[in-house]
Amino acid sequence: MKYSIIIAVYNRLDEVKELLSSAEKLEGDRNIFEFVFVDDGSNDGFKEYIETYKSDSNLNIRAIYQTNQGPGAARNNGMQNSNAEYFIFVDSDCMFPTNWLSEIEKNQLINKYDAFGGPDTYHPSFSPLLKAINYSMTSFIGTGGTRGNKKSISKFYPRSFNMGISQEIYKTIGGMGKLRHGQDMDYSAKIYKAGFKVGLIADAYVYHKRRTSLKKFYKQIFNWGVARINLGRRHKNMLKPIHFIPLAVIIALILILIILPIFPLIGKILWSITGFTFALVCLLAFTQSFIKYKNIKTAFLSIITLNIQVFAYGFGLAWGLYNSIKGKEVKGFSKNYYGKK
Repeated sequence: MKYSIIIAVYNRLDEVKELLSSAEKLEGDRNIFEFVFVDDGSNDGFKEYIETYKSDSNLNIRAIYQTNQGPGAARNNGMQNSNAEYFIFVDSDCMFPTNWLSEIEKNQLINKYDAFGGPDTYHPSFSPLLKAINYSMTSFIGTGGTRGNKKSISKFYPRSFNMGISQEIYKTIGGMGKLRHGQDMDYSAKIYKAGFKVGLIADAYVYHKRRTSLKKFYKQIFNWGVARINLGRRHKNMLKPIHFIPLAVIIALILILIILPIFPLIGKILWSITGFTFALVCLLAFTQSFIKYKNIKTAFLSIITLNIQVFAYGFGLAWGLYNSIKGKEVKGFSKNYYGKK
């Protein structure tokens, strides 16, 4: 095999069904790639389903089973049990456009990246909420283009929702570490430090469902704020002043509320400036989202998801900073880390 597409699963049977449905339509020679599902102790009928699954397009599919150890251990298990030239990690809540793998193959024949990754985006069938989450996660105003945009505020780090590495990388630096949050970014940083060639394949995107409720979305982004602190402790270049903007916004709001009753005039001026800026950002988010999705509900929800993203990330950073003083790895929401709940 040239490519082993490794998918860690834990009680995500419905998502696996959607993923496989899209995989059946993938372009390309079935002899050069396989799907390796690593079941991390599911109890939702995944084993029965995958062992009786019959591919309509002759996909090569196999499954590995382990006790619940987390997604990193599952991906490592997949690499350990594969002999492909490249390992590609994809999240179970993703679906593929038909040209996903052919774009990877086309680029690899030219560039021969040791590690590569592609962006994530939305599928037209996604709900307004999922499209709004996609807006806040992929727009420049939301993430600065760091998730696979050609225009980005920082270096591109492949992430495990759509990330490929050569077997040579695995042999050289081993598998993913035990970092609970930011594990894939930590792995990408190690790949860079080892001197391997890393590239973005912008046209090899996946449709990514991410979180399906605002509560789940908040927890995910909070964990990303925590992850940024953990990453900064391991790799100094991965924690920069720009990452503290969400936390700075929160601190500024708290200071204004403190100043307001003590110095009413100054407080009102600052509050007016803050309100005007907030309104402009919300208007921009609404406009960009509406132009992209042509849906007014999605546009309104984009304002909400963008604000959740800013505040959840800021609170995650604050929690991470507070706990890192104790000199240990910081943890956020970890229960049901990538299960249903």
